[in-house]
Amino acid sequence: MDFEAIVRMVPFSAHLGFEVMRCDAAGVVVEVVLKPEYCTAGGTAHGGFLMTLADFAGAAGGFMVLPEGAKGTTTIDSKTNMIGAAPVGSRLTATSAPEHVGRRTSVWTTRVMVGEKLISVTMQTQMVL
Repeated sequence: MDFEAIVRMVPFSAHLGFEVMRCDAAGVVVEVVLKPEYCTAGGTAHGGFLMTLADFAGAAGGFMVLPEGAKGTTTIDSKTNMIGAAPVGSRLTATSAPEHVGRRTSVWTTRVMVGEKLISVTMQTQMVL
């Protein structure tokens, strides 16, 4: 499945302005400019927005490693550590890499960065449907 198909399946990603820069079995890179409506008090990225970005990146990777005949993937576990603050207007880069690819699940780690600054780290498990 190509990443354009994934974006069509998850229209919320387009609504949020996610730009897929790379999407293959080896990893996913998604970028987005942080708008004021994605922020919390003080004009920094809302944790829910960071989790949404990371979930999309990891799930896109999960789609890329689906075995033949699978119908899709779904997140069954996700844990995010908030590390730093991202100010409004920042360009966030989410880089997701597989930790495990099996017959029934895949596990992805996504690091969200602003330049060289680490903002959050998410580890999620995708289940094959």
